[in-house]
Amino acid sequence: VFGRDNEIRQMVDILSRRRKNNPILVGEPGVGKTALVEGLAIRIAEGNVPDALKPVSVRTLDLGLLQAGAGVKGEFEQRLKNIIDAVQQSPLPVLLFIDEAHTLIGAGNQAGGADAANLLKPALARGELRTIAATTWSEYKQYFERDAALERRFQMIKVDEPDDDTACLMLRGLKSRYAEHHGVHITDEAVRAAVTLSRRYLTGRQLPDKAVDLLDTASARIRMSLDTVPAPLTRLKAQLTALAMEKQALLEDIAAGNHTHGERLAAIEQDEVRIILQLDELETQYGQELKLTENLLACRADISRHAEIADLQNQLSAVQQGNPLLGLDVDARTVATVIADWTGVPLSSLMKDEQTELLSLEQQLGRRVVGQDAALNAIAQRLRASKTGLTSENGPQGVFLLTGPSGTGKTETALALADALFGGEKSLITIN
Repeated sequence: VFGRDNEIRQMVDILSRRRKNNPILVGEPGVGKTALVEGLAIRIAEGNVPDALKPVSVRTLDLGLLQAGAGVKGEFEQRLKNIIDAVQQSPLPVLLFIDEAHTLIGAGNQAGGADAANLLKPALARGELRTIAATTWSEYKQYFERDAALERRFQMIKVDEPDDDTACLMLRGLKSRYAEHHGVHITDEAVRAAVTLSRRYLTGRQLPDKAVDLLDTASARIRMSLDTVPAPLTRLKAQLTALAMEKQALLEDIAAGNHTHGERLAAIEQDEVRIILQLDELETQYGQELKLTENLLACRADISRHAEIADLQNQLSAVQQGNPLLGLDVDARTVATVIADWTGVPLSSLMKDEQTELLSLEQQLGRRVVGQDAALNAIAQRLRASKTGLTSENGPQGVFLLTGPSGTGKTETALALADALFGGEKSLITIN
């Protein structure tokens, strides 16, 4: 667990208290709340905690399993009470981890029975039951804030989304596992691209979760390209099959006396010739790439042949000519391709350098909004200042009030800005 030392230290501080020693991790889904508890468990196993916590055993309380089959009134409560008693009587101190802790409230509360939260309150208040809970902000506000007696028994620890540098650190820590699982090499530029592109284009989710998923998918795609026929070849073969089926159907119509399909038949034959030529060219390229890729992988595995790697990579680049059929490594382009498929943003836009784009932002906007140089320059200057960290990091990148008569380009400026910096006009939210 990387980049979360401060949060783990806060957990240790709270757990070391005599009373009310129950931290609750609150953060958006995907920021790494469960991983934090795993990081604490690793520290306990290594003995890198205060003496009071060294003998502690960390256990997960599965409320779903606890409720399963508890159909008789009072059965759930009895099960939970047995667990509390077992924890209190355990010769070694036990630390319970309750994920999705909001499910405590109302769990087992049928026909007037007490819910799980009310059963836990006395033990939590006395410090007899040490618990780590985890929940999201929306559920914390909906359930915990309404129950003041339960809320005061927990000490909140905010788990925020990491910044780009910390997220890169987390991904570098996980990279080797994914590389080993997929049998591919993941470059460091792929790690950086996964963080920056996911933050910019996958807005509904949080880092590091979305960057990990992106890197995992890109690795799977590279592995698949090595093991299966490339998608462009499959696509061309499918087009050829579709044309053959259409041609057969038209020939059957002609045999039945319908002679109106002559032009379409000629067009189909031209398309078939064109696709066959493309297919031959791609199959030749695929064969060459496959051979060079196998040689490269063999060289990487054999230390004595490392000197051959550079020459083989140059040969592979010459064969691919910027349009690779096979991927050898997970790089920034692979990650960008996955983002392009997920979001519909063109690959060419994803591969542009943001700093270079900002330097020429006025010129880009000026191609669509003519005669408003002063306004476009003011917008570009503000955005450059924001991107270089000269403004408040907690504030918006820019707030602009565009005024003027109808038809002067106010809406078009917003559309051009969304297209230039945020991947397209669909990234623009209009409040009517």
